[in-house]
Amino acid sequence: MVTVAAGQVTLSDRRTERRWSVEVPAYRVGVVPVTQGWYARVTGERPGTVAGDRLPVEGVSWADAVRFCVALSLREGLTPAYRLHDDGEGADWDSTADGYRLPTEAEWEYACRAGTTGPRYGPLDEIAWYRGNSGERSHPVGDRAPNPWGLYDTLGNVWEWCWDVYDAEVYGGYRVLRGGGWFDEHWSCRASVRRRSHPTLRIDDVGFRLARSLPR
Repeated sequence: MVTVAAGQVTLSDRRTERRWSVEVPAYRVGVVPVTQGWYARVTGERPGTVAGDRLPVEGVSWADAVRFCVALSLREGLTPAYRLHDDGEGADWDSTADGYRLPTEAEWEYACRAGTTGPRYGPLDEIAWYRGNSGERSHPVGDRAPNPWGLYDTLGNVWEWCWDVYDAEVYGGYRVLRGGGWFDEHWSCRASVRRRSHPTLRIDDVGFRLARSLPR
């Protein structure tokens, strides 16, 4: 993981044409998405249709990602950040806990942009696996060029779950997805693109990356 300094990011939504700014405290974020090998070591499970330890884990729900965060935190002697609700569709977040968690949407975009201001932090074919170069499958993490803060695969390869609810008034408990994936056209692989899915659904091009809060 790398430590990201505090800052500010402006989020936007094309559907509602809304823009809003978020102050982002300093935090830590994973250099790459969680891999199949890592997920298997912690959970004993290997979801997805193509096996490979260095491939990003995919076909995991938001609730699966939350459970992984809790399991990994306990495994490393950290305080879990989450308590998953019995229905599997929500969780309580203890923001003071030192355990692993999903990045917030603002943390995700702030880390993806890494100080850049354009839709991407570099030429898409150099930084991301998407429909134009992926062969319509996932690829080992870290094989494309990183962003200026040393993070890989924030765009392309797999969509990444974020903590946030997408739009509670319209979509209920649907959670935010970011980054685009191996099956997406180039216009979906941009730092600002937001998508959503139900927290219990497992989709074959969706994974996640970890974050941790810093002591305040």
